[in-house]
Amino acid sequence: MSQQGINVLALLKGEERYVFLYDDRSIDQVLQTLGRYAADPELSFSWYDAAVLSQRVRKLSVETEDIAPSASDDEHPRNRIGRAA
Repeated sequence: MSQQGINVLALLKGEERYVFLYDDRSIDQVLQTLGRYAADPELSFSWYDAAVLSQRVRKLSVETEDIAPSASDDEHPRNRIGRAA
């Protein structure tokens, strides 16, 4: 059984804020969105930004799969908020 919830991925870049909310079933869509943002010349979001955030999405996905929920997880939920500089 996997944890249900919303993952928050944020990139703070100068005055700009990129915040992505997704659940575990939407990983492919968030990865595609990162690529679309990187390809958009009107955004300051770079391919490097997309690569770093993609790594974080994949790492969180693997960590979530590796951790089986237990009673103690309910008492002390994992902080799933990531921040990239």
